[in-house]
Amino acid sequence: MDKRVKTKELFSSVPAFLLPLFEGAEYPWQMLPRIKEYAWALIERGIEGYHEIAEGVLVGEGVRIHPTATVEPPAILGAHSELRPGAFIRGSVITGEGCVIGNSTELKNCILLDGVQVPHYNYVGDSVLGHHAHMGAGAVCSNLKSGGGTVTVHGDTDHETGLRKLGGILADGADIGCGAVVNPGTVVGKNTSVYPLTALRGVYPANCIVKATDTVVKRK
Repeated sequence: MDKRVKTKELFSSVPAFLLPLFEGAEYPWQMLPRIKEYAWALIERGIEGYHEIAEGVLVGEGVRIHPTATVEPPAILGAHSELRPGAFIRGSVITGEGCVIGNSTELKNCILLDGVQVPHYNYVGDSVLGHHAHMGAGAVCSNLKSGGGTVTVHGDTDHETGLRKLGGILADGADIGCGAVVNPGTVVGKNTSVYPLTALRGVYPANCIVKATDTVVKRK
């Protein structure tokens, strides 16, 4: 089996309140159908230092939400995170601490770990973004195959996910360039950077630079 797509290989820094979800998933896409239920359970139980600002919206200390941002439940926003003008949380979203959800960025059924930045015109649906992952302006996670059917993750081994919707899996420190498209079921390894305007497809290893869809070099 392809170890590069296993949850424990992709994510090393997970907030304590998310550990049961991550530890129960051998592959990260297995978490996606559980996000909504898990978020509601956390909201009902509560998290120390967090408070409910609206029904089904739980936020940590120091969270800043611009008046023009929209947050639909269930949503959990980690401490000191920021929602900038026009940000749209469509529900079933959990973020770690210090995240930036920027101007006109839309999130839906996804997990963002600590320090994730999606600051400018991004779409992130049915995805998992690791510790300090970053998406440049206009980069998006495409989560639905144009031809229909379920999404397959194409790595050393093909993984049939059984999911109709699956966006991107970005490991800790992954950096996606401006205007790039993360096609359904793409996995980007730890600390790998992607050039702008690249159409990503498949599984990309850790510590690399992706210069084009099929041009990958190791970091020196």
